[in-house]
Amino acid sequence: MILRSTIIGKAAIIGNNVHIGNFTTIENDVIIGDNTWVGNGVSILNGSRIGESCQIHSNAVLAGNPQDLKYDNERTFLEIGDFTVIREFVTINKGTKSKGKTRIGENNLIMASAHIGHDCFIGNNCVVGFNVGMAGEVIVNDWANISGFTAIHQFSTIGKHSMISGMSRVVKDVPPYVLAAREPLTYAGLNIVGLKRRGFELCKIKELKDIYRIIFQEKRNVSSALELIVDQFEQTEERDVILNFIKESSRGIIKGNSF
Repeated sequence: MILRSTIIGKAAIIGNNVHIGNFTTIENDVIIGDNTWVGNGVSILNGSRIGESCQIHSNAVLAGNPQDLKYDNERTFLEIGDFTVIREFVTINKGTKSKGKTRIGENNLIMASAHIGHDCFIGNNCVVGFNVGMAGEVIVNDWANISGFTAIHQFSTIGKHSMISGMSRVVKDVPPYVLAAREPLTYAGLNIVGLKRRGFELCKIKELKDIYRIIFQEKRNVSSALELIVDQFEQTEERDVILNFIKESSRGIIKGNSF
């Protein structure tokens, strides 16, 4: 393999069968797992911990310093799980002393020109669309799908199996299993296509619809809605995921429409 104008720090740990493109910079405090592919012009900076069989495309910048005035050059990290694909011009900042790291799980697709801020935590099997802007300390749970040009406020939480429509403005938490759309961002039904693709049975989808009808469409306050759900629905994993998400929401959840 011929490397042209590529810089690799002497202390960097590079796994087996790793491809590194031209004009790429890899600093000293970096670990890259086996079978990962790194394209041309990539910057992999100190604090990067990259798993196996990942793809990092041209001009991505990983583990850049947090865009946070409180950051004081403390040693922090960016962790990226196995089989994650990071497309062109993506920027992902490492953590601050708040949480110590930014964490991207396994089998994720981060599309071109997306930005993921400091101390964000993204689960597994997520899609972050083209040009998504994600501020610091956002949590994105497993199987979430965030469409292009969406802007996400700091400290927001995105529930598992949810989908956010393109060009959205996320300033409240998005509960699990839902489709969020419109301006301001509201509940637009379940993420039915995504749920069916992942093997959710029709009876389970009906249960989720009935739960969210109480939360979003019956004009109840959140506390009374949750009490009614506990009384009327048998305990299931999905029911408890919804209840716990809403109870633990610090920003409050998106609004619902009566339709």
